[in-house]
Amino acid sequence: MKKLIVGLGNPGKKYANSKHNVGFMALDHYATIKKIKFKSSIKFNADIVEYQNVILMKPKTYMNNSGYAVFKLVEYYGIKEENILVIFDDVDLPFAKLRLRYKGGSGGHNGIKSLLSYLSTDEFKRLRVGIEKSDKVELSDYVLSDFSKVEQKILFEELITISSIIDDFKDNFSFEEIMNKYNSRN
Repeated sequence: MKKLIVGLGNPGKKYANSKHNVGFMALDHYATIKKIKFKSSIKFNADIVEYQNVILMKPKTYMNNSGYAVFKLVEYYGIKEENILVIFDDVDLPFAKLRLRYKGGSGGHNGIKSLLSYLSTDEFKRLRVGIEKSDKVELSDYVLSDFSKVEQKILFEELITISSIIDDFKDNFSFEEIMNKYNSRN
């Protein structure tokens, strides 16, 4: 039974260190730890790597159309909604706070809106990574701005935790166990 872990972000060097790319960063960090390499897939319009029973995916369709690439891969492999985990940034959470959820709405996140419209379900798991909100900067500019050096150091610690969450999901721990273990820690 295949599982899918999607990191949301925008392709290209311009966005590589932006707050909106925390999903890509999480999967890149995991791939580095596991010594696996993403390959570009024209078929799925994404960078993907298969590792044991999991496919890691970074859609190249830009955030607002992420659902299209995910839908194509889900259809091709016949992956069930409950076997999908999506990692993405959340401006409504304090910086570096992690929050796991079974399902839900988009919370105004355009990547999740796209997934909801293409998958026609909200039954996929979510790992929200807090990036806070700025009252001083327009939201669209803020999420596309880079993390500061201090934020990068703090985020690195959370990427280690996210890698553990990915392993637990991959290793078939119940999602309730995973939520209990990590939602209570910060």
